[in-house]
Amino acid sequence: MPVLVYSLLRIALFGAVTALLWWAGMRSWLAPLLAAFLAWGLSYVLLAGPRDAAALHLARRAEERRAGRAQGRAGDDAAAEDAADDALRGAQDAAAPRVTDVEDPGTTTRRDPA
Repeated sequence: MPVLVYSLLRIALFGAVTALLWWAGMRSWLAPLLAAFLAWGLSYVLLAGPRDAAALHLARRAEERRAGRAQGRAGDDAAAEDAADDALRGAQDAAAPRVTDVEDPGTTTRRDPA
C-alpha cells in the first residue's frame, strides 16, 4: 500500500506542476517535459517520508519472498529426493527374485538351445 500512496503522490505532484506551468503561459509540449523534471526534484525533497515507507515495504516483501523461496526450495528438494528413493526402492523390489523364482541348487540346470 505505501508504494501505491507514494506513486499517487508523485503523479499528483506532476499534475500540479504541469497545471502551474500551463497556467503560467507555457502551452507547448515542453510543459510536461519540464514538469517531469521539476516534479522529480520536488518529490525527492517533499516526499521523503512516503518514499522511505515504500522502500521499507518493498524490502520487507523481498525478504519474505527470499525466506519463502529458501523454505520452498528445501521442501522441493526433500520431496524430489523422497520420490527418487521410492522409485529406486520400487525398481529394486521388482528386480529382486521372488521365493517361487529361486531354483533349488540340487536340481539340474537348464541350458538354452543355442
